[in-house]
Amino acid sequence: MTPHRNAIHWFEIPVLDMGRATAFYEALLGTPIRREAIGTKQLGVFAYDGEQGTGGCLLAGDGVPAPSLDGSLVYLNAGPSLDGVVARVEAAGGRVLVPKVTLPGDMGCFVHIADTEGNRVGLHALK
Repeated sequence: MTPHRNAIHWFEIPVLDMGRATAFYEALLGTPIRREAIGTKQLGVFAYDGEQGTGGCLLAGDGVPAPSLDGSLVYLNAGPSLDGVVARVEAAGGRVLVPKVTLPGDMGCFVHIADTEGNRVGLHALK
């Protein structure tokens, strides 16, 4: 039997200011971000289940690409309801780029935001 594999295993969101970025995402998602260092790189690791879930982090340091509104797009889990998270975007220092879009069937809904670092990030929820 082949183990289940997610298409995404790990993601990194480039940041200019780790303190500012960590504060933004903690306020937005209402969950702590674990700070780590690997050599000259600083990481802010999102909470995830290492056995089952997809992991990711904020990443700052030498050789990290610049934040972008035009690059790859990562969707973060906004929990059971998107509206509460979207309501915190501007208060946390971000802005909504694409307002709430409801997907067909039971696929949920999403928004695109600009974070405090200049990245375009998607937020997805079932409601």
